[in-house]
Amino acid sequence: MSKTWYIVKTEKEQCEIVQLEPNQLAKDRDYWGPFPSKEEAIARRVGLIRSGKCQPQ
Repeated sequence: MSKTWYIVKTEKEQCEIVQLEPNQLAKDRDYWGPFPSKEEAIARRVGLIRSGKCQPQ
């Protein structure tokens, strides 16, 4: 399996960009992705912050 980029919502309601394998996803967290590149994940995180789904860091 190959690692891809995901946005993960933390306990502090912030969204972090991480590189994971699909089997590493925890069931108790909100995820968005996978994204083909880190740049795409960054752009999507901005949208999540603007829509109120994540808090800025």
